Amino acid sequence: MKSLSFKTNKMVAFLILLFVSGALFAQDWQSDFEKSKQLAAAENKTIILVFQGSDWCAPCMKLEKEIWQSDEFKAYAKNHFVMQKADFPRKKANKLDDEQDIRNKELAAKYNTKGYFPFVAILDKNGKVLGETGYKKMTPKEYIYHLESFISK
Repeated sequence: MKSLSFKTNKMVAFLILLFVSGALFAQDWQSDFEKSKQLAAAENKTIILVFQGSDWCAPCMKLEKEIWQSDEFKAYAKNHFVMQKADFPRKKANKLDDEQDIRNKELAAKYNTKGYFPFVAILDKNGKVLGETGYKKMTPKEYIYHLESFISK
């Protein structure tokens, strides 16, 4: 009985640790651009606006998996960036609500006029473009430096 209790306690402790670490490194994606600008101004952060096709664009999926989902990027972004996502899924199962679809199309009309995917716009707190990029085969650390290079100009 004692060993079962010890194993149970270890499992509970592990699950709590897993939950807390996930919460600490969760990417806080915004979907409302006005809110993103307010957060960026209040917290003196840069906006990273990501245009993606989450269910059809292979480079978008690579950028998501290799960079945005990495613990290293999430930890850095939490203190330096406001992350704004404009997704353009194609599958019916992933369809956005009409309001979000309209907001994303408005952002694309202003910031992604050529319709590139993935497309990453680096913006100041007022929405002024500081730089543009996309998927690059880099480590999360290299990608952070890449993004920061637009800000320090």
